[in-house]
Amino acid sequence: MKNIAKRFISDESGATAIEYGMVAAMVGVAIVGIFSTFGTKLKTAFTTLGDGLNTQTTKLGATN
Repeated sequence: MKNIAKRFISDESGATAIEYGMVAAMVGVAIVGIFSTFGTKLKTAFTTLGDGLNTQTTKLGATN
């Protein structure tokens, strides 16, 4: 019985998989945080760009 307990305590075969899972989860949280922080700014930039293109397209269409 002591041998079984010692083997169980010293067995680390699943530890690496758990560590990789934890690292992947942390990377995922970081990515979500980055996109939520910069997402609004990025959306505003593309909206401004799109509005500018629409304005220029309308001006070009009116002169032709």
